[in-house]
Amino acid sequence: MDCTFKMRSVNSYFWHISDLHWDPSYDIGSNLASKCASSGGRPTPNAGRFGDYSCDSPWTLINSTMSAMREILPDPDFIIWTGDDTPHVPDEQLGVEPVLRIISNLTHIIKSTFPNTKVYSAMGNHDYHPKNQMPPEKNNIYEQTTNLWHDWLHAVSKETFKIGGYYTEKLLNQTGFRVVVLNTNLYYDQNKLTENIKDPADQLSWADKVLQDAAKNNEKVYIIGHVPPGFFEKKRDKAWFRKEFNKRYIDLIQKHSAVIQGQFFGHHHTDSFRMFYSSKGSPISAMFLTPGVTPWITTLPGDILAYYLNLTYANKVHERWKKEYRLTEAFRVPDASPASMHRVMERITSDKCYLQKYFEFNSVNYDLTECHADCRVDHVCAMREVDFEAYEKCVVKEGGSSTAPVLFTLLLSLMLSLLCLS
Repeated sequence: MDCTFKMRSVNSYFWHISDLHWDPSYDIGSNLASKCASSGGRPTPNAGRFGDYSCDSPWTLINSTMSAMREILPDPDFIIWTGDDTPHVPDEQLGVEPVLRIISNLTHIIKSTFPNTKVYSAMGNHDYHPKNQMPPEKNNIYEQTTNLWHDWLHAVSKETFKIGGYYTEKLLNQTGFRVVVLNTNLYYDQNKLTENIKDPADQLSWADKVLQDAAKNNEKVYIIGHVPPGFFEKKRDKAWFRKEFNKRYIDLIQKHSAVIQGQFFGHHHTDSFRMFYSSKGSPISAMFLTPGVTPWITTLPGDILAYYLNLTYANKVHERWKKEYRLTEAFRVPDASPASMHRVMERITSDKCYLQKYFEFNSVNYDLTECHADCRVDHVCAMREVDFEAYEKCVVKEGGSSTAPVLFTLLLSLMLSLLCLS
């Protein structure tokens, strides 16, 4: 199964795609046991034209994704692209030029498929060499990526992107709406370059000022990034941000929640969401995490109208994208506002049927095992609590065992989803 996101804002429709992870080495004609470098040497006996669950995306899968997007929604108002373009291979198998070449090819196919569509794009932790080590200052990859995205960026956006990989623009130049694209890779706990820096590239101070100005100008803001704050729902206690950055991000959302219309991130390769609350416990914002295009299985111990591609069927017969679910129907809510997403979370928390439904959607129906007690704790606490201390208390309160749960293998799929924001 493979997935991406189609979404609707106020009076407009847009796509959200993430984690394409193109593997140029994928070759089903190879005589080797493994048909791709991203399998890490694992045999791929079932590798087919559209990919294999041990590999990152072949070009045929990426092309199929773009074709499906164009067929389902040929004229979106805009596209959100939240990064991670290169394959899961050791750094020595890549380099600056290969990374830029991959970003260039993916940029080209998006432009070719949607030549008249504005794209708001963020960088992922795999969009740099060496991976994860995004610097808080000017560098060649920021500069060259700015050139590749020249048609999508305003002049002022290019300047901040070259400095720190972030920017802001009015949404489609409309009065009253704004997009803020963040480089949250600067807060990733694997990034050694920002470990002892209070505000890498001055991004948090910049974002605070942008959101203050948005309030003064009566603007509603969409925040876009790759690595999300909080915890990974498939692995107990697995956070992405360093603790101090996680807190500062939550503070930013709480301070400016009145202007924040929605948050859209990737990185997890799963279909999930995160809730943000006021100091009094009221739901104030929701973050939507889109699945990735890559079918690669990680070995770590997405109103949403979801479409999927059955990879096994596509390899044996032909590609066929099908509807999986609609958020408002599946969870009986009117929209995807913070209040409605809080209701979704409460239903998942208290009703085993909704929990299991969400759990199956989370992997695009790849993992159909029962979501047991520890599984429930991992998902519920990750959705409900983005703050580190609150998450730990939730795990204790909800009855999580002291022993880490069995590791899950999770498929990351391509998903075409529709999000309705009011």
